[in-house]
Amino acid sequence: MASANTSWSEENFSCSICLDVFSSPVSTPCGHNFCRTCITKFWDEQVKYKCPVCNELFNTRPDLRVNILFSEMVDRIGTSLRVKEQPCVERAEVPCDVCTGTQLKAVKSCLMCLTSFCQTHLEPHHRVAGLKKHRLVEPMDRLDDRMCKKHDRLLELFCKTEQVCVCQFCTETDHKSHPVVPLKEEYEVKTAQLGKIEAEVKQLIQERQKNIQDIKDTVKRSKADADREIADGVQVLTALMRRIEKCQDDLNQMVKEKLKSTEKQAEYLIKELEQEIEDLTNRSSEVKQLSETKDHLHFLQTFRSLKDPPPTRDWTTVEVRPPSYVGTLRRSLDQLEETLNMEMKKLREAAELKRVQQYEVDVTLDPDTAHPKLTLSEDGKQVHDGGVEKTLPDNPKRITRWGGVLMRQSFSSGRFYFEVQVKDKTYWWLGVVRESIDRKGGSRGTPETGYWTLLYTKDKLVFRDNPGVRVPLRAGLQKVGVFVDYDEGLVSFYDVEARVHLYSATGCTFSEPLYSFLCPGPPVYEGNNSAPLIISPVNQTD
Repeated sequence: MASANTSWSEENFSCSICLDVFSSPVSTPCGHNFCRTCITKFWDEQVKYKCPVCNELFNTRPDLRVNILFSEMVDRIGTSLRVKEQPCVERAEVPCDVCTGTQLKAVKSCLMCLTSFCQTHLEPHHRVAGLKKHRLVEPMDRLDDRMCKKHDRLLELFCKTEQVCVCQFCTETDHKSHPVVPLKEEYEVKTAQLGKIEAEVKQLIQERQKNIQDIKDTVKRSKADADREIADGVQVLTALMRRIEKCQDDLNQMVKEKLKSTEKQAEYLIKELEQEIEDLTNRSSEVKQLSETKDHLHFLQTFRSLKDPPPTRDWTTVEVRPPSYVGTLRRSLDQLEETLNMEMKKLREAAELKRVQQYEVDVTLDPDTAHPKLTLSEDGKQVHDGGVEKTLPDNPKRITRWGGVLMRQSFSSGRFYFEVQVKDKTYWWLGVVRESIDRKGGSRGTPETGYWTLLYTKDKLVFRDNPGVRVPLRAGLQKVGVFVDYDEGLVSFYDVEARVHLYSATGCTFSEPLYSFLCPGPPVYEGNNSAPLIISPVNQTD
């Protein structure tokens, strides 16, 4: 028996009505095959029953028969064809509205049928006379949305007045006096605008992403600050607890020593009393023994030595006074309070200095701003007054009134910190200044004129203001730390070696860039002042 010819093309197994692979194929009396659904629907719409292929007329509606062999071949071949088929519609392509199962790509859309067709289902539009008159265009999706609801015509134009899509008939009626352009032209205009909007949106996204990162960085810094604050707090409180424990030990020791002194005095007196009791007991025995003798001579001779009692103390004036503890605890607590206050201040200032040192910045001296008498090191970290004024080019940035120099770096926000070594100097002046200070005239160097500085002279330390503020000075000041919080309006000075806060200017108003300022002073002032001012790296210690 010959096998089924599996080399037949898909057309041999396609319904001539739907042009797709047979689905539940049935046969008519004339021998032609159709999908059961297709032929049933075809005859439901006809007055006379005829074959769609050969046009043979039937007197009555024929009974549809299933060709079992053909149906099995359709199932086998159809399955094979479906396995071989690959998706034919790519993304952004228009699918055929007629295809069932796997949809093929549409090649044309009919504006009369409002349907998109693949190459196979488009064939009737090329063959049937009535369909040839339909208007075919490039494939379009959602054809219903592309038609004018009022005139049932394609929306091909754009009304600039009302900013809506219109058909050709609309331009002759409701939009007759409105300027209209082809959709493509308006599309290009709107596309350009969309590009601008997209760029703006991207910028907004980037700004918000930066805001998110800034917030995350702030939280990260806050966590680090919190951890550091906790660690500093533990260190301070541990030190205070040690002080309290020492105070307790000292109090216990003092009370015990008072008690021990009393006990020692009592022990001495008891021994003395016991000795007197022993002596008196002995005398009592002698007296009793003498009282029992009958020898007159012995009695009289012995009585003379017994009539004087042994020497004893007058115990009516002797007493052991218990130690007084009144005020002991109060005095101990007062001393503890004083010690704790000093210790807390010391630890607090040390912790504060450690925190501000986190904001260290690398600054270098700017030779263009240096007074002609000043000499700068090659690395821009040291400056001293040579005592001889050099001839230098005129520069509007140069300070000629005060013997000072500014840093290259300026700061207009945030926090910054730097340290200056002042060892072996008898005069110096340093701090921060605003950019617009008078560099040529003789204005006073105070906050009012843009100076926030400390001045050391004649063993005095002064914050320059009007009037100046005397700052307590410890002996051996060797290094000064300067901290600025631009946004908070704060300038603070620290004795780095002693880890002590010197002075803070609060409530400052900063509205322009700030520069670090150094003035080493004349080489001879209250002795030798030739040592340089040195910008030192921060060395944090616990």
